[in-house]
Amino acid sequence: MFFKNNKENNKVQDLDKIAALLIHAAKIDQNYSSQEEEIIKQTLLKIGANNESIKIIINNGKKIEEDSNQILEFTKEVKNMNEDNKIKIIEALWKIIYSNKDADIYETNLMRRLAGLLYIDSKIMGDIKDKIKKENL
Repeated sequence: MFFKNNKENNKVQDLDKIAALLIHAAKIDQNYSSQEEEIIKQTLLKIGANNESIKIIINNGKKIEEDSNQILEFTKEVKNMNEDNKIKIIEALWKIIYSNKDADIYETNLMRRLAGLLYIDSKIMGDIKDKIKKENL
């Protein structure tokens, strides 16, 4: 098994929920692409996943996302992260949204809701959005 102890197992469960949030953002426009999945993988690696567990985390995230009817349970894990990792998640969410060069009303609504749920200042959220938009257009 990939988990040495209970603490490491809990960390992977936290990453499962973060993966679910990223997957939710990728699926909200009804177009879940391999490019979006690669963004999700790279983000999870940046925030603590390892190569051996990444497939399991993403598969668990997909199951959690499919079984859930609200994003609140996904945001709890992100809310408890340090600011640096929180910003990485927000950047990844915008990268997922702009991976197809456009943000639709559902995607922008999701990000507006997440800004409130994660206590992210609207200026910071806007700056991250502008940065990612410029990189992807």
